[in-house]
Amino acid sequence: MAAAALKNRIENLIAMAQLLERVDANPTIVGAEQYRHLVSTVTGLLAEDGMPDDALRAVMRACPASAVLYENMHYDRSGLSQSPLDAAVASEIAAAELIAGLRARPH
Repeated sequence: MAAAALKNRIENLIAMAQLLERVDANPTIVGAEQYRHLVSTVTGLLAEDGMPDDALRAVMRACPASAVLYENMHYDRSGLSQSPLDAAVASEIAAAELIAGLRARPH
């Protein structure tokens, strides 16, 4: 693949991943259909053959919403490999504490 074409594909992925981050931060700026189209576009870019692994990793580090999409695309092979373990454990503990607190309340 020509270097210019690869550079263009990487730039497109970066731009769409950044847009997805902005939309995820403020979901009221687009409608549901626009959001689905954006997710489909980012998913397609993430799935393209020949995308360098280092470029994918950089995008996923910078754009968590794209990392979640990538993780969902490859869940059958890699599970929740993109999710930070500390955050997952912390949310599990918080959920358990909330449930325990709600159960302890008098009815």
